[in-house]
Amino acid sequence: METAAATLLLSLDAVIVAVTDEAPRILCIDAGLDQPSLPTGLFNHEQHPTIERGLRHWVREQSGVELGYVEQLYTFGDRYRDPRERSGGARVVSVAYLTLLHEQALPAELTAHWRDWYEFLPWEDWREGRPAMIERRLRPALKRWSASNRERQQRVQSCFGSDKTPWDPERTLERYELLWEAGVVAEALRDGGGDVEKAASIAGQPMFGDHRRILATALGRLRGKLRYRPVVFELLPETFTLLRLQRVVEALAGTRLHKQNFRRLVEQGGLVEGTGRLEHGTGGRPAELFRFRGDVLRERPAPGVYFPGAFWSR
Repeated sequence: METAAATLLLSLDAVIVAVTDEAPRILCIDAGLDQPSLPTGLFNHEQHPTIERGLRHWVREQSGVELGYVEQLYTFGDRYRDPRERSGGARVVSVAYLTLLHEQALPAELTAHWRDWYEFLPWEDWREGRPAMIERRLRPALKRWSASNRERQQRVQSCFGSDKTPWDPERTLERYELLWEAGVVAEALRDGGGDVEKAASIAGQPMFGDHRRILATALGRLRGKLRYRPVVFELLPETFTLLRLQRVVEALAGTRLHKQNFRRLVEQGGLVEGTGRLEHGTGGRPAELFRFRGDVLRERPAPGVYFPGAFWSR
């Protein structure tokens, strides 16, 4: 007889990103689970004519948000990625999507809420310099894990950088998976009887199942896309100052950028055009308002706004 564990279910998960007041935010759901969850629901082949429409249905049901453009991120299918499988539940394969939008108010009667991306991946935020937690919390744990193992030591150095190896902001998934393998993140200990609370104090807020892995995958994808697609403009109003544009890029990239180099990149690259209007009430001199110049998509094959390591300042 077929057991419940032999059943395969298809889950639809959404990484919904906004940037508000310089904070990169993701939409989370509290659905009676132990930790925050991404918006998620099962694909119903009778109710949902397509997988993407199934995703939109669940996001609307759980948060009240109507999605615009979405792109498929990755398919996640590891055994026990849903912890309920260990107690006889079905194996769950997830098709995850990424979407960008403006943060909006959420219905009070639902359990959806916005949370800071770096609450879950705090080692990825370098806007105020190298995070102290890397040396104070992560390095000691990783050093114990990699002791007397040259390959592990090289992986730690490659992922978290050193004097000889620069930090690569796009290797977000590799870093999270290294921390998971080393037993540093709470998700790695949750089903093994380890000290989950201690792990959470060392390596950030855990999420339900492998949703933090999905989040790390999305952050790496988004940081990579900043180099060759003008996706950042999905997070901005129709008109904006160059400083606001820079702050949104910094929020996603997790680092501060050189102001003049950044402005030179976006203006000389034809990414923006002035509107002839000024924004007042900024506390300083009025700043010119710009808008995204859509023609750049036809003029250049890779109109990005960010080149890691080329002009970022720490």
